[in-house]
Amino acid sequence: MNHPTTGETGKNGKLYGVGLGPGDPSLMTVRAVQVIAEADVIAYHSARHGRSIARSIAAQHIRADHMEERLVYPLTVETTDHPGGYQGAMDEFYAEASARLAAHLDAGRTVAVLAEGDPLFYGSYMHMHKRLVDRYDTEVIPGVTSVSAAAARLGTPLAEGEEVLTILPGTLPEEELTARLAATDVAVVMKLGRTFPKVRRALESSGRLDEARYVERATMAGERVAELADVDPESVPYFSVAVLPSRVDAERPVRERGEVVVVGTGPAGPLWLTPETRGALAAADDLVGYTTYLDRVPQRAGQLRHGSDNRVEAERAEFALQLAQRGRRVAVVSGGDPGVFAMATAVLEAASQKEYADVPVRVLPGVTAANAAAARVGAPLGHDYATISLSDRLKPWEVIAERLRAAASADLVLALYNPGSRSRTWQVGKARELLLEHRAPDTPVVVARDVGGAGERVRVVRLGDLDPGEVDMRTVLLVGSSQTRAVLRGGEGGEEVVWTPRRYPEG
Repeated sequence: MNHPTTGETGKNGKLYGVGLGPGDPSLMTVRAVQVIAEADVIAYHSARHGRSIARSIAAQHIRADHMEERLVYPLTVETTDHPGGYQGAMDEFYAEASARLAAHLDAGRTVAVLAEGDPLFYGSYMHMHKRLVDRYDTEVIPGVTSVSAAAARLGTPLAEGEEVLTILPGTLPEEELTARLAATDVAVVMKLGRTFPKVRRALESSGRLDEARYVERATMAGERVAELADVDPESVPYFSVAVLPSRVDAERPVRERGEVVVVGTGPAGPLWLTPETRGALAAADDLVGYTTYLDRVPQRAGQLRHGSDNRVEAERAEFALQLAQRGRRVAVVSGGDPGVFAMATAVLEAASQKEYADVPVRVLPGVTAANAAAARVGAPLGHDYATISLSDRLKPWEVIAERLRAAASADLVLALYNPGSRSRTWQVGKARELLLEHRAPDTPVVVARDVGGAGERVRVVRLGDLDPGEVDMRTVLLVGSSQTRAVLRGGEGGEEVVWTPRRYPEG
C-alpha cells in the first residue's frame, strides 16, 4: 500500500497490477478475476498491430462496459530514429502511458493493468508501477510465471534441495550467459526469439547443451516441448524459454573415457570461486582432494567425495586419473590456484606417465593467496615480484636461501608461501636475516593469515619487526622492495595501504 493523494473528485482511484499467469485463462488466480470484475478501466500493452496477449488471456472477464486503455508500444525492436535511441523511445512511451493511467486515477476510477505471467517479473507493468506507486494506492496481484509453467510442462523438478536456480534474460552478452550458465546448478533463460542462436552457443560453450530443454508457449495454444539442441533457430518465438532442470535425479552419462579437471578454490570459501570453477565442481561425478578443501565445496546429490590427507598429492593424482579411465568426470580440488604450489603439478606429473596418456586433463585457475593478500592492503605486487616457498620438505634449504638472496639482490617484491608449520619453526627467522642483508629494516611486510576465512588477520609490519612466532602454514608473507610504499590514509586511526609503484628509478 502507498500514500494516495486526493484528486478533483475528492478521492483517487486505485491502481492494480494484475498477473494473468502464463497463458491458459484457467491459471488466472481468483483474486485476479475479482480485480478485473471490480475495475473501471482495463489497461493492457499491445504491439502496433493491435493484438494483445494479455487481453486475450483475460478476454472472458472483460465486459462491454469496461473502459479499455490500449497501451501501444512505439517499437518492438531496438532500431529507431528517436533522438534518445531505443531506451529514450521506451522511456517516453512509459511516461505517456503512465500519464494516461494517472488521468483515470485522478478521476476516481479503479485501473487494472493486465500483465502476462507476474506483473513484477520481466513485465511491462513495472514501468507503470515505478512511475505511479508513490502517488496512488496500489496493489500487485501475483501470477504464475512462465518459469513455473515451463517446469510443469517438462514434468521434471526445476530445483531441489540445495540447488541454486538462476534466471537469465537471453539479451545478455554471450560471454556473460556462458559464465552464468557454467556457474549455476539450474537455470532458465528467457526472452529467446532472436537471441536463441546466442543462447544455444552459450549453453554449448558452458558444457550444458545436452541438459538443456526447450519450452515454447507453455500452457498456450501452439505449446511445444523439445530437446533444445534439436530446435531450429528460425522457429523460435519470443514466448519461449530454455531450461536446465534439476540435476538431483539426472542420470550420470555413461562414458568410455572421463576427464580430470584440476580446480582452484581460491584462498577460502565460495566467494573466491570463478564461474568456470563452480561449473566444473557442479558437473563432476567425483571430487578428489585434501579434506579441508573439499569441505569448501557444497554437497550435491549423486556426487562422490574422496578426501585425504594433505601429504599424499601423488596418490591423489593417480587415483583421480584412474577414476577418469573408468569414465568418471573428476574434479581435483585444490586451494588457491592449482598451479601455484598446489595440485596441478602433481596431476600433470602423473598424467605424463604412459598408462594415463589418453586421459584428458584440464587446469582451471583460482585466486592465489598472494593476490588475495595483496588486495587486502592495496597493491604491493604492483611491480615485478618473485614467489618462493619456504618449505624445505621438497627442496633443500640451501636452494631456498640462494633464491632468496638472488631475488632480494634484484630488488624484487617477494611473496613467501608455506613460511612455517608445527614442524618448521626456524625458516621465517632465517629468511628475515637473509633479506635484511639487502633490505632496510623499515621495509613493509604484509603478514596475511587465512585471507577470506573466519580467522582472517592481515597486518603490515616492518621487516626488522617481523615476528616468526606469529607465522604458520596458513600465512603468506609479502615483503616489499626498496620502492614499496606504506601510507596511513585518513590520519591517526585510518588504514595503512601498501603499494609498489609501477615506475622504477633509472640506474
